[in-house]
Amino acid sequence: MTSHVYLLRHGQTEWSESGRHTGFTDVPLTEAGVQQARRAGAVLARLRGTDLPPALVLTSPRQRAWRTAELAGLHDVEQTEELAEWNYGDYEGLTTPQIRETDPGWTVWTHAVPNGETHDEVHARAAKVLDRARHALQSGDVVLVGHGHFSRVLIATWLNLPPSEGVHFGLDPAGTTVLGDERGDPQVRRLNVPAWEVDVD
Repeated sequence: MTSHVYLLRHGQTEWSESGRHTGFTDVPLTEAGVQQARRAGAVLARLRGTDLPPALVLTSPRQRAWRTAELAGLHDVEQTEELAEWNYGDYEGLTTPQIRETDPGWTVWTHAVPNGETHDEVHARAAKVLDRARHALQSGDVVLVGHGHFSRVLIATWLNLPPSEGVHFGLDPAGTTVLGDERGDPQVRRLNVPAWEVDVD
């Protein structure tokens, strides 16, 4: 059976719901985010279609990510700063409209982040994560639990695109994306599969 890389974005937080850029700030899941994470576990199991454990499960060290992994039923999870969200520097905690008051037209995809990470630095981290994932794929599936912007950079990097192309891949809280290939060509197999609105005990 072909192995794939599964990207799971963390569930909702108060900051993600209000559009605040959340990098290093350790914001917890909301109650809705907790339910999303549980549902995402069922979605992930359905997408994988196997009871075999993943060969590798990595998560960002921020609690919104590792708690999502925990609630999704993932085991043997390794936390790594390599999966942390984009460092937004001076823009941490601000919304895009707030940032544009002093930096007109700003987006994380097109502009610099003062005292934060550059596009090249984020791309280098993504490449390092995916190198490890590709190696682990020889033994089974890989699950990466992380954040919105950085996961979108992971998708772009998987497709051999620059990090700015991440703008084209939307990811909702607790959404799951599946990366694979077709005869050696990198491919997005599924994008942003939602955590279904079902009750989970």
